[in-house]
Amino acid sequence: MTRSLFMALLLSPMAVLAQNQPLQPRRIWFDTDLMIGLPERAPREVDDGITLMMALQHPDKVDIVGISTVTYVDYGYDIAQKLLTWYSPGRSIPVYKGSDSARQPGEENDATRALANALRKEKLAILAIGPLTNVATVVKNHPELASQIEEVVVCGGRTPGYAFRPGLEKEIVSDYNFERDPESFRVLFNASVPMVLSGFECSVYTFLGKADIDFLNNNHEGDKWVYEQLRPWQQRGKALFGVEGFIPYDATPLGYLTHPEYFKYHRNIPVQINVRKNDATLGQNRPAEKPFLEASYDFKQTKWRATYAYKTLPGFEEIIIESLKRSKARP
Repeated sequence: MTRSLFMALLLSPMAVLAQNQPLQPRRIWFDTDLMIGLPERAPREVDDGITLMMALQHPDKVDIVGISTVTYVDYGYDIAQKLLTWYSPGRSIPVYKGSDSARQPGEENDATRALANALRKEKLAILAIGPLTNVATVVKNHPELASQIEEVVVCGGRTPGYAFRPGLEKEIVSDYNFERDPESFRVLFNASVPMVLSGFECSVYTFLGKADIDFLNNNHEGDKWVYEQLRPWQQRGKALFGVEGFIPYDATPLGYLTHPEYFKYHRNIPVQINVRKNDATLGQNRPAEKPFLEASYDFKQTKWRATYAYKTLPGFEEIIIESLKRSKARP
């Protein structure tokens, strides 16, 4: 081929069109323990709600195929529907109820059946920001579908010796999503499902204080409701951890899918579950020992591997806030 012919082909309208074609959003499944505003234990974790709101404002980056709830599934189902109505009007995203106990991977439910059907149609990434019971049930009961999962992005895991110390670092919290159902993590790692861990160690670089959410205190029904859940959660942070505000933990796993350039990663790092002395200082009936989901290049015996997000870079916190301001539902 002559150089002139090569250049003509390179600069042809079709070639230019291909070069300028925008990247398609990633097709994802959103699995969540959505408990924002849970009345029986208010204030309650708000980061799942923040993360869903943020995801809905980036349809150019993530296309949510379905949403499934885990633990408090009836409440989570209702709140997901409200958030969709407020922040994604006119868009149809199905919501399914999953495992209420998050203790028994393998028990089918509406969410696992829907996720299995979705994976039969196409490969998907799964954002799992609660216990992994629903996802592990699909893989356990339908091992042929494991290869249909592009990757599972979770909020959990740590490097050895790292303690989860929010705020003034006087208290230590647990790795809740993992500790609620360690067996489901084993199921996915044993099935060689690609895993991305983005837990406290990465999320601690983000923090939302009162000034960061004041814009939500307006006449929009959804914003007003969300604000009324976030403020008590921020005040709880002051009482427990000495700093008024909260870390939006689950936003960093989403960030891996929407803004991966804002994080630092350990790639193909060995992962294993180790039983150690319980380091948590909060929570009732704490056992003396517990399992730790840990990532380290020093682990030579394990076959498990993951991508481990260990640091959030400056600017991502502002992306979270700006995402929450972008809702097209607001006048």
